[in-house]
Amino acid sequence: MTVMAERASSQLSVDVFDRIAEFAAREDETVSFEFIGGRIGVKKVTNGSHGEIAMWLVFQCKLARPDLTLYTTNQGLRVEAYRNGRARPDALLAPVGYFNGQGDWARPEGVLMAVEITSYDSDTHNRDRVEKPRAYAEAGIPVYLLIDRDNLSILVHSDPDLEDGYRDIHVVKLGGQVALPDPVGIDLDTEELKQFVD
Repeated sequence: MTVMAERASSQLSVDVFDRIAEFAAREDETVSFEFIGGRIGVKKVTNGSHGEIAMWLVFQCKLARPDLTLYTTNQGLRVEAYRNGRARPDALLAPVGYFNGQGDWARPEGVLMAVEITSYDSDTHNRDRVEKPRAYAEAGIPVYLLIDRDNLSILVHSDPDLEDGYRDIHVVKLGGQVALPDPVGIDLDTEELKQFVD
């Protein structure tokens, strides 16, 4: 039995998670849940600086690629090798209209980039630097962009592999130039982001 099969057989089912997440969404709109690696995680409400970074990135992406939209609407995504995980990235870059009609948990096949912006909480290391890169790579998302406010850096993950995760990770200090590889094909000057680090 493979590691992934062992992991899947001993964990909470996606159906049970979906029911828990739906109930929680009805009861409290300030918190949403994710399900990665067979573990339920809480996605908390972000602060103003977090939102400013996301909106800066929306503008940069639309300016460079008007054919795409960077969605920051808490859109859920099916992740991991067998699509048994559920993530709510801070942003998702996809063709205009891609998520129309897909419901709470969309397919990852049309997503070009997933984005996470670190939060100042105790779980950010495990969630944003370990679990999510693995889950997004297993789902075949070409680029994972991590804006790491703790380490004042930007990490561009690319070349996803089902077994190895992202094979290429490029790190740039906040304020530097970042090249998002194809199929994204956007260059970013991150100097402006320095003002949004708390």
